[in-house]
Amino acid sequence: MFRSNIPSSEIAPKEQYLSRRDFIKAAGFLGAGALLAACAPKSLTEAAPVSVLADVPNSLEDITNYNNYYEFSYDKAAVAKLAKDFPTRPWSVEVTGMINKPKTYDIEDLLKQFPSEERIYRLRCVEAWSMVIPWMGFPLAQLLAAAEPTSAAKYVRFVAVHDPENMPLQSSASFDWPYQEGLRLDEAMNDLTLLATGLYGEPLPNQSGAPLRLVVPWKYGFKSIKGIVKIELTDTKPSTLWNTASPREYGFYSNVNPNVSHPRWSQASERRIGELARRPTLLFNGYEKEVAHLYDGMDLATNY
Repeated sequence: MFRSNIPSSEIAPKEQYLSRRDFIKAAGFLGAGALLAACAPKSLTEAAPVSVLADVPNSLEDITNYNNYYEFSYDKAAVAKLAKDFPTRPWSVEVTGMINKPKTYDIEDLLKQFPSEERIYRLRCVEAWSMVIPWMGFPLAQLLAAAEPTSAAKYVRFVAVHDPENMPLQSSASFDWPYQEGLRLDEAMNDLTLLATGLYGEPLPNQSGAPLRLVVPWKYGFKSIKGIVKIELTDTKPSTLWNTASPREYGFYSNVNPNVSHPRWSQASERRIGELARRPTLLFNGYEKEVAHLYDGMDLATNY
């Protein structure tokens, strides 16, 4: 049984977090003021009061209408509409590489073999915004254990779907498509690392990465690749989309670290979606006790 590491003050019953929008309305945190908060002067955001519901999960509306998914659009508010009819069936996921039991799963068989559970995780994006999301999914470690990695395997490489016909921006040359990501094997085997299949008790919506995405809650959100079609065990550090596109800005590890600024902005604070006030960014996004040991002896500024 998974025990969430988030304090009870940050967890709310489903009936409460599903009605969070009504609470925030009453508190005056929605409407034009909230939309303007992202570009408000620093003095305004620092002075804004913190909502008493600041640490409960975001509403379903919050997290399904503000999405990074560059295969569809650079506009976070446009993704939901553009992804609405994206086909997620049929879908298969290939598990391959340095393993004893390679297998290609039909998504329905995968969901049956690895039942989902709910985990409430923070998600922190490099643009200095964050959410708290009730994910449904199963530990990646379960899938990897079933695949039986060989002793030579050191990394896990993830590849997303390539479908330019249904993903408009994949027709552009702005990135080296398809989206690819990677983790060290010990990071992938950590109990916090989730293969997400849904949220709020429902199947994963298209704009959130349906039908299968990665969630690595102590890393910046771009590490949590969406629309996964391939998982490969390898002895070589994988190339990743953002590190390839801009290695000075996006390192392989991409751990949430308030002490390491992005070259174009500070990462020392963040704004929770739906709030006015900013809050200090937590090292490893607040999961330091669970994951800091993975980086013992490493310079986190050099290995950013």
